[in-house]
Amino acid sequence: MNSVALVVLLAGSNVFAQQASSKIDFGRDILPILSGKCLQCHGPDKNQRQAELRLDIEADAKRDRDGHFAIAAGKPGKSELVARVFSNDPDVQMPPAESKLVLSETEKRLLRDWVAAGATYSKHWAFDAPVKSRTDISTRNPIDVFVHQRLKDKGWQAAQPAELNVLCRRIYLDLIGLPPSPQEIDQFLAATKKDRTAAISGLVDKLMKSPHFGEKWARHWLDVARYADSNGFEKDLPRKQWAWRDWVVRALNADMPYNDFIIQQVAGDMMGDPDALVGSGFLRNGMVNEEGAIVYEQFRIEAVFDRMDCIGKAVLGLSIQCAQCHTHKFDPLTHDEYYGMFAFLNDTYEAQSWVYTPQQREQLQKLKSQIAKLEEQIGGKHPAWQADIEKWIAQEKADAVKWSVLDPHEIEWEGGVNHPQREDDTILILGHPTTSGQFYSISKLEAQTITGVRLEGLQHGDLPNFGPGRNYLGTFTISELEVYRKLPTDKDWQPVELANATADFSSPDQDLPEYFRSSSDKGKEKVRRVGPAKYLIDKKVRTGWMPDRGTLIRHTDSAAVVQLKTPLSVPDGTELKIRLQMNHGGDGDPGDNQQLGSLRLSVTSDNGPKATPFDHRAWLAMQVPADQRTADDKTALLRNWRKTVAALKPINDQIAALEKQFPVAQTSVMHPRATLAKHQRETRLLDRGTWNKPKHVVLPGVPAILHPMEATHTGPVNRLDFAKWLANEKSPLTARVHVNRIWQAIFGVGLVRTSEDFGTRSARPEYLEMLDWLAVNFMESGWSQKHVIRTIINSQTYQQSSRSSGESYNRDPRNQLLARGPRFRVEAEVIRDIALTASGLLNRKMGGPSVFPPVPANVLEYNFGRMHYWKVAEGAERYRRSLYIFRKRSMPDPVLTSFDAPNSDFACARRVRSNTPLAALVPLNEPVFVEAARALSLRVLREAAPNDEARTEYAFRLATSRHPTQYEKTTIQDLLTKLRNRLADGWLSINEVATGDPKTKPNIPEKSTPQDAAAWTLVARVLLNMDETLSKN
Repeated sequence: MNSVALVVLLAGSNVFAQQASSKIDFGRDILPILSGKCLQCHGPDKNQRQAELRLDIEADAKRDRDGHFAIAAGKPGKSELVARVFSNDPDVQMPPAESKLVLSETEKRLLRDWVAAGATYSKHWAFDAPVKSRTDISTRNPIDVFVHQRLKDKGWQAAQPAELNVLCRRIYLDLIGLPPSPQEIDQFLAATKKDRTAAISGLVDKLMKSPHFGEKWARHWLDVARYADSNGFEKDLPRKQWAWRDWVVRALNADMPYNDFIIQQVAGDMMGDPDALVGSGFLRNGMVNEEGAIVYEQFRIEAVFDRMDCIGKAVLGLSIQCAQCHTHKFDPLTHDEYYGMFAFLNDTYEAQSWVYTPQQREQLQKLKSQIAKLEEQIGGKHPAWQADIEKWIAQEKADAVKWSVLDPHEIEWEGGVNHPQREDDTILILGHPTTSGQFYSISKLEAQTITGVRLEGLQHGDLPNFGPGRNYLGTFTISELEVYRKLPTDKDWQPVELANATADFSSPDQDLPEYFRSSSDKGKEKVRRVGPAKYLIDKKVRTGWMPDRGTLIRHTDSAAVVQLKTPLSVPDGTELKIRLQMNHGGDGDPGDNQQLGSLRLSVTSDNGPKATPFDHRAWLAMQVPADQRTADDKTALLRNWRKTVAALKPINDQIAALEKQFPVAQTSVMHPRATLAKHQRETRLLDRGTWNKPKHVVLPGVPAILHPMEATHTGPVNRLDFAKWLANEKSPLTARVHVNRIWQAIFGVGLVRTSEDFGTRSARPEYLEMLDWLAVNFMESGWSQKHVIRTIINSQTYQQSSRSSGESYNRDPRNQLLARGPRFRVEAEVIRDIALTASGLLNRKMGGPSVFPPVPANVLEYNFGRMHYWKVAEGAERYRRSLYIFRKRSMPDPVLTSFDAPNSDFACARRVRSNTPLAALVPLNEPVFVEAARALSLRVLREAAPNDEARTEYAFRLATSRHPTQYEKTTIQDLLTKLRNRLADGWLSINEVATGDPKTKPNIPEKSTPQDAAAWTLVARVLLNMDETLSKN
């Protein structure tokens, strides 16, 4: 049938369509069709757009095209859209056959009826701010109001209340991720006899105050924040990021307002609060490529892409990464708007800073306060101190050696493992530090005489602790400095003899630990030595110059000066090569390297050049005009000037003594840091998202479809403004997305099923009004996450039984209308924690470095890279909560992976549950589960009455939190009898079953036998593997 005939046919359906379409909702019924089947070719992406038609914009869809209309409102017979979707002509029909997209008959009728009714457009529901559509909710739980009304409209009945022991276990698992003990269940049951509602509310309040609340709820955020303990990519080396994980736990336990929770994680480094700085580690949780010979800038940009994706999924609930290469094909997000948000995250250093405990922070504050008071005394002893500092600066500058910074045309890391790069007159060496390495620069000179060379190690934000060095301290060691020259007439490089070396500071002469060596070193060469600048030119690679000033100041700028033995006069065009050997690395671990990461090289013609007798940091501050000096500049100048004044020696000695008391941080955190003015980047749109194909400049900005950014200061907008914009109450997405994530954690699936994507492809939720009510209430509560969780847990909807009849299940298998309570297998971490809790093995210690779980030997053996750091936890540390298991991206934990834990390469907003044979085999055979079964056996023999019936009762309660039925008791005791017979017949080794070693006897309690221990171990393996044990009912 041709399109003309079809239009005539459709014209007669107009009256019917107007009647049938009265309930059609654009957002619910039409937009999903357009988004899924039409907008790829007729949507926002101009590069893919066909026929210059946009169906996502009402004006364009309805405009007159020389008497033809894609959509003629109220006239389906004159609408090309209707004609084409009903056409059978392959040259006419839409979507075209080659798209592989097909409209169902229902979808076609919906489009026709919508056009007939006037083709009214409305904004996608998620882009309108949430509002409380009902104001009649006061005393009742709002969830119950919405759910009961919906069930009433459908003629359905809600399920009966859950059995109290089932509800108790459900609440424990949802609030702290651990099952209750039999004693805790009994206490709860006794309390419900007095007042059921008060007992439930009291239990909820008690568990929300538990420190383990934060551990349970942190797991959900860690997924979407892509937390891991390793860097990913080829080397996948370990990182120290657990301080951020512990920050999340503390923030959740303290019920930090969610808006602050977001702001601190996106821009905490800009808030001047050391705790908020730790929170900003969120942005640095992504992968870091440490492969050899990578281009650093490429993977820096990839890291920003990852941060954009993470913020999109975690905060906005949008697939913003789809606009990285082109305008989003479905959502109203342009290519330029993507890079507008990208710009907020682009202008940062890849920083790393020390993390001090609260006690250490207090100690530091006291010490700094004491130092400040001592420095205040300088005015009394030396009234003209400020003027004298300026005189000192003027004198030092007048007497200073005149240096010319070299402009190398070639910079190289020998072997090509790292690519040095230029940044103004500074050379940066970033990426994975090798154990040892050699760097050289080649510069072309004008005719001159050279008497000395200066090496500066300069602070840089992309290096650990803002230091010049590439190790975790920010320090470095140079083993040898060599100089070569090549005249225009020379073919080969000629060495230049060096005579004297000085430095602004050198560490005390000392041996380094033995692991700071090369495996090829022999005899006493195994020991590396560091100390004075003379080691730079002693032609011994085992010695080196190290300028480590100690805690808090060890990472500052430093300089060394090397004199030429004879002044070198060179003609124009001579090349100068400076080579740095850095052989004081450790065993290959990046934390043990001693390499320099930020440097500058200069030459001088002055006679007898030497390094300044004071810190190079002060020399750099002297070059800054007085009215432009920063607080750090002024501190450096005061610190070094006062050391030149003899009368201030008592004060200087007291300050030096206090500085030696500075505490040493035990860990650090990777985080962003706003760039200094001299390093600020401009953001350009990247063609197809390709890092080295920049196009036009894009200024920081936010998508037009969302709420505008409010100006809070007069300067240009920055990342802190962006963080506040994300957490603004006017955002249509932020509160909705997080409430939905909380709902997903409790019910197993969100009210919006695609919790990572609230865009136009997401289905309108069944309970949109309820989601919006909860989102607004969430913001009104001060963004209290505990308030939302408490509201859900205290609802009758949550407290329903999860049982359902066949009829009830068949009419709503996904429980979308919430006519029954939640039931699903718990998360991977909770499965392991249930086994450890039931057995009594669980170590409830909180925080600290992640522990290494046991993994099969062949997994470690075939893992790429050295695994020498994988020291399997022993004793109680072996049984820490699963939150604290070391997460290696390239080697996900086999236990957790078997139960669908993500590997943290990317943000994971929802886990997809699978059901595989491994899920049954792991609890039966994995070492920690087997150890838990043995411990559960001994616990039952130790704590239950000495008879099989009492032991059966107790073991079953420990595993499932309820009493067994008579049938279950009989089944377990029959199993016990069979197992005892097999043990007695020698089919199974009693010792091996009970202890894992055929030669080791079990340490059994009184009134029990080794055979009891073995038999109950096997029963415990069954109990810990039951579906009911591993599920939340």
